[in-house]
Amino acid sequence: QVQVIESGGGLVQAGGSLRLSCTASGGTFTVYPTAWFRQAPGKEREFVSAVSWNGIRQAYGDSVKGRFTSARENAKNTVSLQMSSLKPEDTAVYYCAARRYYVSSDVYTAEHDYDYWGQGTQVTVTS
Repeated sequence: QVQVIESGGGLVQAGGSLRLSCTASGGTFTVYPTAWFRQAPGKEREFVSAVSWNGIRQAYGDSVKGRFTSARENAKNTVSLQMSSLKPEDTAVYYCAARRYYVSSDVYTAEHDYDYWGQGTQVTVTS
């Protein structure tokens, strides 16, 4: 059973930075394409970023492009999400998701592309 675990959420002021980490146990996380999604209160879950299994390719949602960076560190069995220039509208529960299979260096941006999900970590940005 693969278990995905997020960490690093917290409270930050607008304009600040925060780094989230994702890891997994029970599977070969180093070959799983991985993504971050978020869900704000009263809103649908939104795609944030994705990284290919080998870290070569990334994709970002329009609302975070230029501010967020995702990278994988397979030596540490983690995928990170570095968030900068945070805004109050970035407040949400952030979820890490991993996909069991991959094709080449593809990135996947839809929720249904992913097989394993973490419980989420809260990020709150105050104005």
